[in-house]
Amino acid sequence: MRIAAVGDLHCRADTRRNIAVALSGVDQEADVLLLAGDLTDHGTVEEASWLAEELSQIKMEKCAVLGNHDYEGGTGAEVKKILCDSGVHVLDGEPWTLNDLGVAGVKGFAGGFEVAQLQRFGEEAMKAFVDACIAEELKLEKALFQLRTRHRVALLHYSPCRQTLEGEPLEIFPFLGATRLSGPLDQLRPNLAIHGHAHRGALRGATRGGVPVVNVALPVLRRLGEAARVSHARRLTPLSLRRAFRFQSFTTPPPGAASVVRKCANRSNESAQTRARTVYVSPVMA
Repeated sequence: MRIAAVGDLHCRADTRRNIAVALSGVDQEADVLLLAGDLTDHGTVEEASWLAEELSQIKMEKCAVLGNHDYEGGTGAEVKKILCDSGVHVLDGEPWTLNDLGVAGVKGFAGGFEVAQLQRFGEEAMKAFVDACIAEELKLEKALFQLRTRHRVALLHYSPCRQTLEGEPLEIFPFLGATRLSGPLDQLRPNLAIHGHAHRGALRGATRGGVPVVNVALPVLRRLGEAARVSHARRLTPLSLRRAFRFQSFTTPPPGAASVVRKCANRSNESAQTRARTVYVSPVMA
C-alpha cells in the first residue's frame, strides 16, 4: 500500500488550475491520496467547487480533513458536502478504511506544546479555547480506537508535535498545534501521523512516544524539493517504531521510490514562473 499526502493547497481563483498539474500522475504512483487541510483559501462554496472539479481529474481514492482556512467563510459544512459529493472522503473524527489501510482524521486545534501548553484555567474564553482542543483530542482517540486495519494513519491539519514546526516564528508555535493531540497517538500507536498547517516548518518529527510525524504542507514540500520514503517493517512494536520508519531524503529519487516531481506555479506573485517541485510524500507500506 502506497500513500501520497499533501496539505495546504489553498485553492482559489488564481491557483485552482495548478492543483491538477501539481498532482498529475499521483494516481500512477500511489494507491490513496491524503489531504491534510486548508484545501481552500477562504472556505467559500465557490473555492470548494473549484477544488472538487480539479480533484475529480485524479482517479484514485482520496481522503481529507479540513483546516482552519476551510472554516473562514462560515460554510465549513457546505465545503465538506461539496468535497464528499465529488468522491473525497472528508473526515471529522471518523475512521475510514481501504483494504489494510485505516485512516483516523480530525482537524485538530491549537494550544501549545509540552510545559508551555495552555491550561484550562481562568476566563471562560480561555477555557473554551482549551475545550476546543480537548474535543479534537477525544475525536482522534475515538477514531483511532475503531480502526482494526493492519496499517493505521492519523491525518490532521494541526501538528501534534513541536519538531515539525521548526522554522516557523517561535511566537506562533501555540497556534500551529498542541501536545494534547499526541496523547491518542502515543496511547493507540498508529504507524504514522500526517499534518499540514506549518508552511515554514520541517518535514519530519515524532511524538514524545516515538510515533513518526510528517508535515506535508505544500510550501514545505516545495521548499525542500524532496520526496520522503518510509520503509515499513513487517512487524511493528512500540520499541521498533522509530527504527521501522526510516525517512530517506533525496533530490534524485532512487529506483523504486514512490515519488513524483511535477511543475506547478508559485502563488499569485510568482504565477508566471514555474519550476519542478516535489508535491507530496509517499510512504511505502509493505
